Amino acid sequence: MIGILLVNLGTPDAPETGAVRRYLREFLSDPRVVEIPRLLWWPILNGPILLTRPARSARAYARVWMPEGSPLLVYSQRQSDGLAALLQERFHGQVRVELAMRYGNPAVAAGLAALRQQGCGRILLVPLYPQYAAATTASTFDAVAATLRGQREIPELRMIRDWHDHPAYIAALAGRVRRYWQAHGQPDRLLISFHGLPERCVALGDPYRRQCERSTELLVAELDLPRDAWVQTFQSRFGPAKWLGPYTDQTLQTLARAGVGRVDCFCPGFAADCLETLEEIAMAGKEIFLHAGGKEMHYIPAFNDDPAWIEALAGILLPHLEGWELAPQTAGPGAVKDFAVSAMAG
Repeated sequence: MIGILLVNLGTPDAPETGAVRRYLREFLSDPRVVEIPRLLWWPILNGPILLTRPARSARAYARVWMPEGSPLLVYSQRQSDGLAALLQERFHGQVRVELAMRYGNPAVAAGLAALRQQGCGRILLVPLYPQYAAATTASTFDAVAATLRGQREIPELRMIRDWHDHPAYIAALAGRVRRYWQAHGQPDRLLISFHGLPERCVALGDPYRRQCERSTELLVAELDLPRDAWVQTFQSRFGPAKWLGPYTDQTLQTLARAGVGRVDCFCPGFAADCLETLEEIAMAGKEIFLHAGGKEMHYIPAFNDDPAWIEALAGILLPHLEGWELAPQTAGPGAVKDFAVSAMAG
């Protein structure tokens, strides 16, 4: 049996202060996320941040919460279920899929345990971050390693490091934008917003900025957009440190004041919609743009449960299973490779 563990960032269990505080404590305690000496960071985290930020964040979560739960969890689970159904049809139950969150529930340990209980001795770890950063992809690996450290028999393990320039990913992004424009018309400017990162992380060696820029380069080429039709930015700053720029909120103000009538925002670094896309961009970003004099701001949704994205995700991950043979009665030689090629072509 082969297991696939999809891992996204995480979410609180409810849009309530207590649940958000528990989530933020776990998230902001990760030394990969906040690279400040613990002696300096603990008083700040357990003082002003966890005393004031959870209530404010809970109100923001309440604005986007779905009847089924957190958007990030709902859409990530639908992606997991869709991928599982696709692989079940092709490999007759020999490839199993589970979802985990790096912080919060379902935990990485629970996802690994579920795959082991289903008989998976080989596991492919798939962090749902197209662009690599130590704070996301490497932290996911840390969580898996910490779980396996306490086990006597560990599975054979592989991990997808990033897929920022994978043809299936770029085609899926472009398809998402095209379908939105076919339904709603085309804007004066496309704003391509990635999650921010402190500049210090890039100076220390994270390839994040250049991978974001490469994803943007490939996307606008696929869309055949002239240089004056788009702008790339970074969002979600936290704390006083200098982060990657230009900043999304400031750029929205600048565009509005320059007379740009309609801006469409798209966030290629998010595989599923979440607080940072739905509240920070689609709601707060729109308010910023309109208040500064803009006429229209549209948010183009993330992949979420789009069947075209499920096919693309299969095309991204299945080549990483090559060499892990499946039982011959259900999948002949080269089945994984053949399926991956057909998924990318589709």
